[in-house]
Order: sequence, then C-alpha cells, then structure tokens
Amino acid sequence: MGTDVSLEVKRFKEIRDDHNFTQAEFASLLGIKKSTADIERGRTKLSGKIVAELLRQFGVNPLWLFGDSSQKYLPVNKGDVSPRVVTVNSGENENIVLVNQKAAAGYPHNVQDVEWYQQLPAFDIPLPEFRNATYRGFQVEGDSMMPNLSPGEWVLGKAVPSLTEVSTNRIYVVVLYDSVLVKKMQKLEDPYKLLLISINEEYPPVEVLVSDIQELWQVNSKLTFSLDATSENGLLKQLQQSMEELKSEFKTFKH
Repeated sequence: MGTDVSLEVKRFKEIRDDHNFTQAEFASLLGIKKSTADIERGRTKLSGKIVAELLRQFGVNPLWLFGDSSQKYLPVNKGDVSPRVVTVNSGENENIVLVNQKAAAGYPHNVQDVEWYQQLPAFDIPLPEFRNATYRGFQVEGDSMMPNLSPGEWVLGKAVPSLTEVSTNRIYVVVLYDSVLVKKMQKLEDPYKLLLISINEEYPPVEVLVSDIQELWQVNSKLTFSLDATSENGLLKQLQQSMEELKSEFKTFKH
C-alpha cells in the first residue's frame, strides 16, 4: 500500500482483510465491477454507495472510515420485524390472514398496504394456543422443507417482534424484500447475517442479511389435507379395510 493512499482507503482494505474476502469477492458484495484493486491503490474514490453498503452489510461506522471516530463498528441494529399490518374481524379481534402461493409473490411489496390485505381470506381459531398473539397463515411452495412440510400445505406462524428472539433451528416464515421463504434459521458469528436452512438436503443453506428481513413468523402448527399419506398401519387404512370387509359380508348376506 503506497503512502499516498488516503485513510479511508486504508480502512476500506482493513474491512476486507477483517472478513477474509478477496478483492473480487468484496467487489461482488459491494456492487463494484470486477475488483476493489483500483480503490485500494487510490485510483478510484470511495463512493457514497459503497460507504452505505459497508454500513448496511457490515455495520462499518462511516465516521471511523474517514477518521472522525475511533468506533469501527456500530452496534447491530436487529430491526423491527413485527407485522406491518394487523387485521381484525367484526368483533375487533385479530384474525389470521391466509397468504396462498400466488399472493406470496406480491406479499413482500405489499406488507404495508392495508387494502391489499383486505383481499385475502381470514379466519379465527378459538383455541388458547392462538390467543394473545398475532398469527398469519402461509401456503408452502416447493419441496425444500420435505418431509416435514409438503407443497400445498399451510403453516401458521406467530409474529416475531425482533430478530433478537430468533431460536436456532426453529422453522420460520421469512419475508424478504423480494420473496417469502419457509426455512429453519441459524445464527452466525457475523451478527449482520443469518443462515436459512432447508430440511431437504438437496437445497444448500442460504445466507441473508439481517437488514433484508422485513417480517418474521415462527411456525408453530400446520394445516394439511393430504390424508392419503397415512401409513399402511394407520387408523385411516384400518377404517377403509373394515368398510370393505363390511361390504363383502353384506353382499354375502344378500345372496
């Protein structure tokens, strides 16, 4: 590093070294073409966009970057991931909105649109497990959570107010800015990131930024209509077999 390189550039490289990124990897994360080499050589200035990305993705204090503070990283902002809209029934009690697969595609862009929610079906469950909390139903798409959750099933999730309440390996509905995912969650050493894990091992884990999570719902129950999945020794199979036997006996009796 030449002596003519500015303090902010030296500290920019220091952040890259802290996280063990190559110049190409760091460039990709920050939205820079090809490499950070020109920045680190002092040929290209740090743009406001790059400074903002350093803050958003790594919590880098912009004042430290330019030598105006000794605090390198700002405290982690876990953010508010509580529901943006809560719906109520005619009795002014909260109800459970159902978001099917089609609606889920538009959900991230309508999380604060009250009128959009009014187009979705909603219902109440008069059970103690669903009292004193906000719940929402989401339809499962794809097979990434097999065998626990099958495509087309519905999960009911309890609203999580803050990411500080995330429990490792619990299943959540994660509302990002561009998609809605049903995944297990795992905390990482980097407090600005979380790992989303599929139960189906064919799907690799995915890292997401804490700042990219809009809402979070902890799954505590599901609705399934696939009774055909009952095992050979299950109650349904036994009932079906008994009915067939009764039909055969009835035919014999008639003859």
